Amino acid sequence: MVVNNPALLRPLPAPAHRRRPPGRAAGLRTAATFAGPAFLVSIGYMDPGNWGTDLAAGSRFGYRLLWVLVAANLTAIMLQYLSAKLGIATGQDLAAAVGSRLRAPARIGYWLVAEGAMLATEMAEFIGVVVALRLLLGIGLAPAIVLGAILVLGLLASRSMRRIERVIFVLLGVIGGVYALEVALARPSLGPILAGAAVPSLNGESLPIAVGILGAVVMPHNLFLHSGLIRSRCGGEPPRRVLRRSTIETAVALNLALFVNAAILIMAAATFGRHGIVVDSLGQAHETLRPLLGPLAAGGFAIALLASGLASSTTGSLAGQLVLDGLLGWKVPAIARRAVTMVPAVLVLAAGVNEVAALVWSQVALSLALPAVAIPLVALTSRREVMGPFANRALLRRVATAAVALLVLLNLVLLASLLT
Repeated sequence: MVVNNPALLRPLPAPAHRRRPPGRAAGLRTAATFAGPAFLVSIGYMDPGNWGTDLAAGSRFGYRLLWVLVAANLTAIMLQYLSAKLGIATGQDLAAAVGSRLRAPARIGYWLVAEGAMLATEMAEFIGVVVALRLLLGIGLAPAIVLGAILVLGLLASRSMRRIERVIFVLLGVIGGVYALEVALARPSLGPILAGAAVPSLNGESLPIAVGILGAVVMPHNLFLHSGLIRSRCGGEPPRRVLRRSTIETAVALNLALFVNAAILIMAAATFGRHGIVVDSLGQAHETLRPLLGPLAAGGFAIALLASGLASSTTGSLAGQLVLDGLLGWKVPAIARRAVTMVPAVLVLAAGVNEVAALVWSQVALSLALPAVAIPLVALTSRREVMGPFANRALLRRVATAAVALLVLLNLVLLASLLT
């Protein structure tokens, strides 16, 4: 994978922690040197598409769908672990591993499914950027689209993956800090939160939102991305050590994403849901927060939305480039590809389509594409001839297979409900 420079994913130079200085400081230096791939992946779990589904869930159903977030996050950690393990054990990203095993017609068909998921992701991300700029600056749609395009493409113009990682870390800090503040201002009750997180509750009305949450949290492009990014951490290190560090980083990063998603849903339930307000647009959420929680909460909402859209636009573009390279062998610059994938979002915005509806349905589209990505991932990582000693053991294979089967079942139920 490249951004503009094929050297970006070469293994990092041997870090200082190889000399193993004693003490806790050495462990912190090791973690800081390694950190990056899972945190870049985690931003996809808190992109504007997640905002749409979380705001819709909280404003319509209160805390009752928090359990879906918890279950989806556990599934995401397991699948991202498998994705990283594939990259470590084979030296291939998921797109390349699948593409090398398919004949040309099947490979093109698979690319169309994967590219559809990429477009749904990137549409949601750019919508978030444009809406945030309009809320923050009070500008019209056309100037917001132009400014948003400049910011997104400017981030991708970097020739250093480490620089991109540092920018993403800053944006993650902004998002997490703002939503810690939002929840503190909303003052939710702990009892309903714990009940919503622990007790499953679902009906026909909440099913599309629940499946949208699933598609927003367990994202196909992240399964492609993690297997590619992790290869930059494999230079000379024993594979099992890399896998162990990657597993810890994945758990930390994705639980941070769970905190942000849960905070958005909790804030929506504690403010909008409490007052019987169903959120139909991001602008409405921003303006309604002002009288309910004050101007600080409204401004923070817009700032965090902008940070989320910019960060996820960067990682979504990197994943899309992996898919193009791995399945079709096209090494298209990330900037050129991202300029093209902005078009669907611009058309949706220009047509005046409701933003939250567009975000929710983009995530449903992701959920429908998810089995096509998750099934090959589980199958490849379970084969000893592919993974060698890193092949999934029996228990993990059964759990992963059951999780993917449940994803497929939920999607079939959703399709049936949409058709009827």
